[in-house]
Amino acid sequence: MKVIYEDNHIIIVSKESGEIVQGDKTGDQPLSETVKQYLKTKYNKPGNVFIGVVHRLDRPVSGLVTFAKTSKALSRLNEMFRNGDVHKTYWALTRNCPPAESGRLVHWLRRNEQQNKSYASDREVPGSKKAVLDYKVIGRTDNYTLIEVKLLTGRHHQIRCQLAAMGCPIKGDLKYGARRSNPDGSISLLSRKVEFVHPVSKILIQAEAPLPDERIWHEIAAAAL
Repeated sequence: MKVIYEDNHIIIVSKESGEIVQGDKTGDQPLSETVKQYLKTKYNKPGNVFIGVVHRLDRPVSGLVTFAKTSKALSRLNEMFRNGDVHKTYWALTRNCPPAESGRLVHWLRRNEQQNKSYASDREVPGSKKAVLDYKVIGRTDNYTLIEVKLLTGRHHQIRCQLAAMGCPIKGDLKYGARRSNPDGSISLLSRKVEFVHPVSKILIQAEAPLPDERIWHEIAAAAL
């Protein structure tokens, strides 16, 4: 866990792929608990430490996660996420190139709970929710394309499902059509940037995650910058 930003009300950390943000049926220690222990040790706090989870990242995804350190920040951040006032940017590595250098994807996603997977449709179907994202190609190597994604809605597996529906499954994402897995079980999707007005101080917060420690990420990012 890397701390990217911290003040009295919020903490933004960069999670590794494989970590869970909240506790689940696996019983593995979640990132929220790791953050609590970090704060307890850093500030020598007695008793329980408050940490509010305002959003999650899929287990195989890496990058920025924002937590609230106070109940005031939690309630305000929850409202900001619901209203689309938190702007998140993702980077994805895909083997295929999109049909256009940039564009907007609009699908209706239907979640299958048993499979823990979403399915995309071009029109509304029973049980589906509208999903919208903007994308643009920002880098290439001989084998991979680096796509920047800005989420306009927040749906289950949205980026994974919509990019796959475009014909560009994310590297390592077997669930959505990648040909092979990544050696560490990750998928090549990074929560790269987050930007929002601080829920208490009202200053502009901008945070950026470091690149995963994998050569392909650094090669393709260097070509893009």
